[in-house]
Amino acid sequence: MSESVNLAQLPSVIAGALLDIGAVSLRPQDPFTWTSGIKSPIYCDNRLTMSYPAIRRTIAEGFAAVIRDKYPDCEAVAGIATGGIPHAAWIADILGLPMLYVRDKAKGHGKTNQIEGHFKPGQKVVLIEDLISTGGSSLKAAVAVRDAGCEVQGVIAIFTYQFQNALDAFAAESVPLDTLSSYSALIDVALARGAVREQDVALLQEWRKDPKAFVWA
Repeated sequence: MSESVNLAQLPSVIAGALLDIGAVSLRPQDPFTWTSGIKSPIYCDNRLTMSYPAIRRTIAEGFAAVIRDKYPDCEAVAGIATGGIPHAAWIADILGLPMLYVRDKAKGHGKTNQIEGHFKPGQKVVLIEDLISTGGSSLKAAVAVRDAGCEVQGVIAIFTYQFQNALDAFAAESVPLDTLSSYSALIDVALARGAVREQDVALLQEWRKDPKAFVWA
């Protein structure tokens, strides 16, 4: 099945799957409050995908298809702790590649590893993440892999909020970013399903431009 993944349709397929299991929820009239204090019309918990075999397989096959298409000479798949780790394992199994994972920081004991698994200098690595918000943790992992002597080919995530500051941060570090689905694709699918109203779309789009400055009525 992984060989026949339609990359053009993948964003809507993944968005639909995330909505199906409640991994992503939209509440434009009753916003969530994030840990940061930001009020948001969207809440994303992609960890739920682990509990749904068919959906996690679709996601893994989507990741594998993107790697085959954009990074065909990839030599290892690295999961970013913690959300990217299980997906990296499933992708590595599909592609028959070594799997690594990257901690937020080096361990304070033992060998003090930040990167777990066997790797060697010059190895071409694709990093796997579950969600891109500001991109800070993902880029920190990418820099750690790069500093270890590997070639970071790119970061691929399940979903992105498409915040401009995240796109700018990836560009500044010269790290390519790909995602299986996105905030825009989610809105389109939710609207088609009747999960949000036509009049909610403008609010959803405006919020994404500057979540911190957005004024809720």
